[in-house]
Amino acid sequence: MFVDEAVVAIKAGDGGNGCSSFRRLKYEPMGGPNGGNGGKGGDVVLCCDENVGDLRSYYFKPNWRAKNGEPGRGKEQHGRGGADLDLKVPPGIQVTSELTGNMVAELTKHGDRVVLLKGGSGGLGNLTFKSSVNQSPRKFTVGEVGEEGRFQFVLKTIADVGLVGYPNAGKSSLIDLVTEAHPKTAAYPFTTLHPVVGVIEYPDKYERLYMADIPGLVEGAHENKGLGHRFLRHIERCRMLLIVLDMAGVDGRHPWDDYENLLEELRLYKPALALKPFLVAANKMDEDEAAENLQRFGKKFSVPVLPISCLTEEGIKDLIKALPQKMSDEGTERYCPADTLTSGPSGS
Repeated sequence: MFVDEAVVAIKAGDGGNGCSSFRRLKYEPMGGPNGGNGGKGGDVVLCCDENVGDLRSYYFKPNWRAKNGEPGRGKEQHGRGGADLDLKVPPGIQVTSELTGNMVAELTKHGDRVVLLKGGSGGLGNLTFKSSVNQSPRKFTVGEVGEEGRFQFVLKTIADVGLVGYPNAGKSSLIDLVTEAHPKTAAYPFTTLHPVVGVIEYPDKYERLYMADIPGLVEGAHENKGLGHRFLRHIERCRMLLIVLDMAGVDGRHPWDDYENLLEELRLYKPALALKPFLVAANKMDEDEAAENLQRFGKKFSVPVLPISCLTEEGIKDLIKALPQKMSDEGTERYCPADTLTSGPSGS
C-alpha cells in the first residue's frame, strides 16, 4: 500500500510547572526558598529521510505528541526537558495547516530539518523570585502549553525522469525493463495505482537516474477526474518527462491525439509543467500499424521521438543513453505548442 496523503494531529510538549518549596532543616530555622523551575516541553521536528518511501506511518497513526517537561522540585531541582519528537518524512513532502490552509513546511532534501511546533516553556520556581526585598517568595508559575495543530501531509514524488502516458501505454513495462523496480503489469488499464520509483544505473559514468512510473492519466485529470490531482502532483518535481505513447493505437485512439490530450492536461493543471525538458517514447513498434503511425506523428509534431518496443526490447538501450544527455542539454526543446501543429485533420 502506497500512501501519499495523510491528515495528522500533532502536539508539542507542555512545559513543566515551577515548584514552591522551602528548606526545612533542623539547624536552619530560617531556611530559604528552593523550588526549581519546570522543564521545557519537547518540540516537534520534521526530519527529511530518503529511506522513508511514503506516509503510511502517519496514515495508520494520525495522532502524535511530544514529551512534556517535568515539573520542578524542592532542593533547587529543575525539571528535565521533554524529548523532541522527530517525525521522519520522505523527500518531496508538503505540510499544510488545516486551520489556515497555508503551507507551513516543505522538505525536499535528505537531512533537512524543520521545527513544526514549539514546546512550551517551563514554569519558574519560587527560588527565581527571591530578592533582597522578598526573602520568602511563595510565587511560582505554571508551564506553558505546547503548540498543537492538524496538518495535511502531501507527498510529491521526487525523480529525475517521470513517465507520463495513457493507461496501458507501456510505462510499467518500460520501468520494469530499465530498472530493478517491478510494478504490476497486465493487459488491462490502471494496473499501476501509485507511483513506482526505480533506479537506472550508468556504471561507466558512475551516475544514476531515478525514474518514476506515474499512474496513467485520463482526460479531465486536471479537473481531478479519476485520481487526477493525486497523479499529476507527482510529475511536478521530476526534472524531465518521458511521454510514453502507444504508437499502434488502441480503442480507436491515435497516438497524435493522445499526445495532444496529455499536453493539454499538463497545461491545464499547471502551466509550468509544459516547460520541462521531455522526450517521446513511441512504444509498441513491434505491432503492424506502429510504423505508419510514427510517420504520421512525425509530420504533425516536430519533437524528439525514440521508437521502442518493450516486448522485443528494440530501442531500449538508445533510450537509456538519451535520458542523461537530454537533461544535460542547456538549450533543451520544450513541448510543442498547439499553434505549431501542422494543418490537416487529425489522423491524416
